[in-house]
Amino acid sequence: MAAFIDSLTLADAVGSFGALIVVAAYFATQMRMMNSDDLAFPILNLGGSILIVYSLLESFNLASMLIESFWILISLLGIVQFFRLRRAG
Repeated sequence: MAAFIDSLTLADAVGSFGALIVVAAYFATQMRMMNSDDLAFPILNLGGSILIVYSLLESFNLASMLIESFWILISLLGIVQFFRLRRAG
C-alpha cells in the first residue's frame, strides 16, 4: 500500500479530488441534500470535471476525456440556464 501511495503524482491527487467532488454532488442530490436546480450543483460538477481533466492531461484516456468534456459542457449549460431562469423570473 505504501508503494502505491508513493507512486501517486500530483495529477493523480488532483483528479481523485475532482472525482470525489463530482460523486459528492451526485450523492447530495440523491439524498435530497442538494437540488439539481441549485447553482451549486453545476458549479461542483464543473469544478470536479476540470480537476479530472487536469489529471487526464498527464495520463490521457480518450473515453474519460470525452465524458469529462461532455460533463463540462453540460455543467456550463446548467450555469447559463440558472442565470437565464433567474433573470426571467
